[in-house]
Amino acid sequence: MAVHNNHIAAMLLVAVAATVFGSASAFTPSSKNNVQRSPTNLSMAPRFDKTTNKWFTDNPDEMEGSSYGPIGSLYRAGPKPFLSRIFNGDTYDQAVLKYMAQDGKCDRKEAQGNMDAFLENPQDWAYQKMEEKNNGKFIKDYANANMGKKQVVLTTVWGLGAVYFFGNLAYTGIQGGMLSDSFHRTMELLGVNA
Repeated sequence: MAVHNNHIAAMLLVAVAATVFGSASAFTPSSKNNVQRSPTNLSMAPRFDKTTNKWFTDNPDEMEGSSYGPIGSLYRAGPKPFLSRIFNGDTYDQAVLKYMAQDGKCDRKEAQGNMDAFLENPQDWAYQKMEEKNNGKFIKDYANANMGKKQVVLTTVWGLGAVYFFGNLAYTGIQGGMLSDSFHRTMELLGVNA
């Protein structure tokens, strides 16, 4: 029982640490119908450096870290953009800067929201953008998607439950639980001493 309680305490500690070290702006209230764009001076828009083959900006409001962090991506669009930011941070940042430069009038938060939505489901994102452009449909606010208080609480509870379930499953399997016998039997059949 003590091992189980320690396991729960460790999972809660990880969740709290992720929240603390994540972006505080992930918890800002959303504006459903009011998409606000900050005016961007095109001379300050991100530019492409042909010598380094990278996008760059001189504006501190457009640099990496000036908007929400990976936890904000997790809340807004799920695990795909979150993992992309963790394992391919530079590629993600380059894509955000390129989107800002090509759009010409969006800020970093809006560009990150669009990139997160694209990484989560490219086909739906492209369809939404084409509908906005061709038919004047509702402009989706990807920068504040899924950031209502109720949605953040529900996502947090669901996420903690999923992390606990899969963490407990892995822990039980490693400690000689249900997966251990199957693993040892497979190794035995293969002639490997495990």
